[in-house]
Amino acid sequence: MTDGRAAGGGGARSAEVALDSSVPPRPGEPGESGEPGGSPRRSRMRRGRPAGRGGRGPVTAVAFGPGRVNLVGEHTDYNDGLCLPFAIELGVTVRARPSLDGLMRVHAVDIGAHDVFPTPVPPRVEGWRSFARGVVALLTAAGYSIHPARLAITGTLPRGAGLSSSAALEVALALALLAHSGHGEPDRRQLAGLLSRVENEWVGARTGLLDQTASLFGRPGHALCLDVRALGAAPAPGQAPSGTAAAAGAEPAATGIEPVRLDLGRWRLVTVDSGVRHAIAASGYNTRRAECARACELLGIGSLRDADEDAPGRLPEPLGRRVRHVLTENERVRLAVAALRAGDLPELGRVLDASHASLRDLYDVSVPEVEATVARVRALGAAGARMVGGGFGGSVLALFPPGRRLPAEAMRVAPGGPGRLLPR
Repeated sequence: MTDGRAAGGGGARSAEVALDSSVPPRPGEPGESGEPGGSPRRSRMRRGRPAGRGGRGPVTAVAFGPGRVNLVGEHTDYNDGLCLPFAIELGVTVRARPSLDGLMRVHAVDIGAHDVFPTPVPPRVEGWRSFARGVVALLTAAGYSIHPARLAITGTLPRGAGLSSSAALEVALALALLAHSGHGEPDRRQLAGLLSRVENEWVGARTGLLDQTASLFGRPGHALCLDVRALGAAPAPGQAPSGTAAAAGAEPAATGIEPVRLDLGRWRLVTVDSGVRHAIAASGYNTRRAECARACELLGIGSLRDADEDAPGRLPEPLGRRVRHVLTENERVRLAVAALRAGDLPELGRVLDASHASLRDLYDVSVPEVEATVARVRALGAAGARMVGGGFGGSVLALFPPGRRLPAEAMRVAPGGPGRLLPR
């Protein structure tokens, strides 16, 4: 979502919509100050005082949603494919307090932006405000009565860097609102599906389940091999929730989530910002998804997971290239898992390089700035590098052997825990 800095300092892949104050309210809707047509009261917000009535009140819930890095498996999630992400320690935090006037009040602390809307049926808007509104609307539609709250959002993810601040924000919002409203935690696979719908139906980014699942099921020291087809068969309402074991990543492979030990020894994984921000809902991301759907229609299959190796040759371009990327990217996930289990980090680097080449040449989602960043980290001795996120900008993930000098702006990334409630 939110791009990182606004939602707590950072950005998002799933739908990296910049959390800024550039999106005006629609006629008749509250401005950022909480008053119709009002202008932002930035000095007031920067001092941390809430806009609106009702006093501060006690904090009722604090929730953290982590960002994620996807080792390999890009643009495969909405094709029922395989992915290999891990949650990271950077993310988004949401603090909830009671709202005494019956309105939902959202304060993006890091950028001094504010939104006010009624529950349980918020009006639709564009931009970062669609995230909280979508989470409230879909939780309500799922049968959870959401109490009015004043929500303060902060974060530590870099903006628009392909680290999925959108999913981090959605996870933090959902967990905070559920706890604030007195509800126990739902099954996390079901929750991932619901939050993916926030992206699809409220934000306008037709993303899959990768980001929300990684954020909800992160496990320290591990990547998660996701089989999105299996994930799509979420438990029916009323079945036992995943509970603490699921939150810790202890899900059996049959559910589509298989922890894979990410032991790098003295090797280092880093992200390097290309300098190009991207907003997935406004990029070519949705076009790529539409192309995959058209390929399925022409092939007479329900998902590219069912395509055979000869399928690309039966399609016009660029559809053939899109399908070829998906098929080979699924295989690269399998190769990466095998490399990690064998401790073969040079092979993991080769898989990263191959993934980037496919995203560039077959999926056409790179930009010159990303290519320059990949070339720079390779020149510094990276064993492999590729773009991360939906493409069209964002960050480059690079794997460095011991003894190599990292770029000055490199950010080391390591697998962290799942989205969770924090002490108040």
